[in-house]
Amino acid sequence: MHRITGTLLLQLLALNFSAQAQEQVLFAFDDHNIAWQHNLKLTLETAVKHPGNPVLRNGPPGSPDHGHAILYGTVLKQGDTFRMWYLGMHEPEIKSGQAPGWWRPMCYAESRDGVTWTKPDLGLVEFNGNRHNNICLIEGEPFSMTRVNDFLSVLHDPEDTDPSRRYKCAYIAHMPFDEVRGGRSRIGPDERRWGAFVTATSPDGLRWKCVGDRPVNAGGERFEVSGLYRFGDFYYGTGQLLSPWSWRPDGSPVGRDMLAYRSPDFIHWSKAKAFSFARPGQLANPPVKGQQMHMGAGIWNRGNVLVGLHGMWQDAEQTPPKGKSWNFGVRVDLGLLISNDGVHFREPVPGHTVIPRGKAGEWDDIAILQGHAFVNEGDRTMIWYSHWDTGGNLEHMDIGLATLRRDGFGHLSRHVSDEEGHFITSPFMAKKIALNVEGASSESPLTLQLLDPLDRPIEGMEARLTSSGVKIEAIWPKPLPAGQKLALRVNYPAGSPAKVYAVYLY
Repeated sequence: MHRITGTLLLQLLALNFSAQAQEQVLFAFDDHNIAWQHNLKLTLETAVKHPGNPVLRNGPPGSPDHGHAILYGTVLKQGDTFRMWYLGMHEPEIKSGQAPGWWRPMCYAESRDGVTWTKPDLGLVEFNGNRHNNICLIEGEPFSMTRVNDFLSVLHDPEDTDPSRRYKCAYIAHMPFDEVRGGRSRIGPDERRWGAFVTATSPDGLRWKCVGDRPVNAGGERFEVSGLYRFGDFYYGTGQLLSPWSWRPDGSPVGRDMLAYRSPDFIHWSKAKAFSFARPGQLANPPVKGQQMHMGAGIWNRGNVLVGLHGMWQDAEQTPPKGKSWNFGVRVDLGLLISNDGVHFREPVPGHTVIPRGKAGEWDDIAILQGHAFVNEGDRTMIWYSHWDTGGNLEHMDIGLATLRRDGFGHLSRHVSDEEGHFITSPFMAKKIALNVEGASSESPLTLQLLDPLDRPIEGMEARLTSSGVKIEAIWPKPLPAGQKLALRVNYPAGSPAKVYAVYLY
């Protein structure tokens, strides 16, 4: 391990995020922003796994991640450094169904390329008689609030005027009932542990302090928080519940679904929760047997839209044999979600797998877990994920990498090959427009038209795209009208092989 330096932290904090904040992305699979289509079809893609997976493995005996290194966590790229927050476990087996001492340490790693990772010697937390480890420090009272047990989500919030709050996180702590200040609801059965939704803040992402002296859900029901993001005027904490703590809109029982809390200031959180997502089979009548969604969604906030991966849980086909884990035989792949309002999520194509679990005998062959771990690097989108051994043996519970074409989760192409096609976007204001496109050429160009909000062409505002790339700027005869709402029509000629993945607005 190497010791992280103060200089590096200053460099990471002195970043300019304005360019990304100003970009709006209209993804091909966003049927709110690209609702109007003629003779087009949506094709979703499956990510390619890195041949060197897993890219981050559990540590040697005596290390905080010896039991496993699992991306119940986050990856951000800041400057030239990829930063990863993940959960370790310091024993190679789970006792009584949970991590020993109800603690999976918040661990930290760095990389220059997102593939080769180092675990810095942070020197913050004593473990096994010394401080030479990569455990982040979490301080708070009561002490049980500081003991991360499950899913960890880290948010960088550079616009916060308080430097000590520019990193925020949320995680699950399984607290003793008598240490939950503020009490709890009597909804659901009594348990020997309670799922507490805990938040913390940090100036650097390494030294954390819990917010307040009680969980967000004190006075309410247990909650397995798995996501944290800011969208519009609110911070949102999303996660999973199941009956009896959650139910379908008509009050009938439901398996694991996704719910959301919200806060305007990261201090005061709603007691009311929003029903954010359940897989279509969960809401069918009757429900599809064994279909659930696992641990909410791993979120990628693109400013105007949220993209995410969710766990496509399927129960075991048979009851686990005697002596096996309760979830023996459960299988989980990762599917695609999108939200335009920060609250309600949907699958563009229900059941599509973005990252599938591995084939039999591969390191990730049982079930996989999503993180908040997306980075656009060059012409690729990088996505990190974990393996979960639902059989309880905790084998190969490490962290892998998968990639797509940059923002290439899916594309729009013509449905009937010898007919033209087109789409029209929702209204927007912008100074520049670019397309993520494959198959455009001088022989078969895409033609672009600017429209007013009533679908009327704006005279003299047409452009042609004659080349392919992940961000091809449209060249217009004159500047786009300033301060005026516009819409974009993209025309595919008959016979065009073009695939449009996204529209970028600046």
